[in-house]
Amino acid sequence: MRFRFIEDRRTDYPVKVMCRVLGVSPAGYYAWRSRPESLRALANRALLEGIQRVHRDSHGRYGSPRIHVELKAQGHHASRGRIERQMRHHGIRAISAGPRRCRTTDSGHGFPIAPNLLGRNFSAAMRNQVWLADITFVWTDQGWLYLAAVMDLYSRRIVGWAMDDHLRAELPLAALRMAIKAQSQVPG
Repeated sequence: MRFRFIEDRRTDYPVKVMCRVLGVSPAGYYAWRSRPESLRALANRALLEGIQRVHRDSHGRYGSPRIHVELKAQGHHASRGRIERQMRHHGIRAISAGPRRCRTTDSGHGFPIAPNLLGRNFSAAMRNQVWLADITFVWTDQGWLYLAAVMDLYSRRIVGWAMDDHLRAELPLAALRMAIKAQSQVPG
């Protein structure tokens, strides 16, 4: 490592001065310089080229486990730990995908926003004065099931609901229509 540092900066500073500062002999530096590269260093360089190629071909998405599988399929014999060390040493990292969440609300739209009439006061003095609607979803064997419900805040009962395999505007409107129909049938 010291000899590599001297080699990289030998045009900027005298070799003898750097050897004295780093505590190595100039003869040792020149012997290192004339010595052929080790077999392990050659193998590491070839492995690094393979890692960089697979990483580039995967658009940066592959980490060490997938790169190990790919290199093994191409005939490179290196352990996953060695590949991890090479990647860490050379700053090669996989691009991690963002969190996978279901997003049912888009707050960044340009449509008008209805005013908040309740102000987080979730109580009502009489029946059918305040209704609250919500949409939720559940994973089933057939796919996502969406449920829209309308609740009367006075009685805390669901007065309208609708289910379907899509989340379009018809779903909450169907729940609202059911609530209006049920409300008109109640005496009083």
